[in-house]
Amino acid sequence: RDYHKKQNALRALQRKALDKNPDEFYFKMIRSELQDGVHVIKQPKDEVTPEQVKLMRTQDIKYVEMKRVAEAKKIERLKSELHLLDAEGKSPSKHVFFVDTRREVQEFDIATRLDTVPELVGRVYNRPTIATLQKETLKGATDPAHLKKLAQQRKNQYDLLKQRIEREKAMFIVAQKIQTRKDLLDKTHKVKVKKETTTSPAIYKFKFQRKR
Repeated sequence: RDYHKKQNALRALQRKALDKNPDEFYFKMIRSELQDGVHVIKQPKDEVTPEQVKLMRTQDIKYVEMKRVAEAKKIERLKSELHLLDAEGKSPSKHVFFVDTRREVQEFDIATRLDTVPELVGRVYNRPTIATLQKETLKGATDPAHLKKLAQQRKNQYDLLKQRIEREKAMFIVAQKIQTRKDLLDKTHKVKVKKETTTSPAIYKFKFQRKR
């Protein structure tokens, strides 16, 4: 009986091999490897940057969160100082004017419509009207060299703001990854829904347990 059982199993495997499509592909073909004669599925490596690995190994989640909150406060302070004027990466603001005829379109003059001088049309802020200019002098820098210097200072501030935003975002991701690793220490059953990337932690679905 044992002999015939094995012979039948071999014949079934031979038929299965003959009927197999040579172009058929399974991901397990490249995800498995032999270890001591046993097929073992390779576990995908977590996608983390070297900086994230170093920070996660040496720092605790409370420290990372504290640094992130401090960075967020600095970002808010910088935003309040800059008011996001002419920020790089900001979508250009639009000012739409409505007219009734094609002739008005052809003869349209933006300086006249805004009631200001042509030199101030390009400004999105501090753009006084002609009546205001006749009553008061234009406040702020007017010298081209001074204006260029101020523009460079503003650009440096926006570059600093961009760096701080990226740093705060990186710390938030690291904190999430550390918390995910701590949650995995729990012995409850969990299933990975989404793998970890350099910009987001892995997502796991935990088995629901009713608390007493």
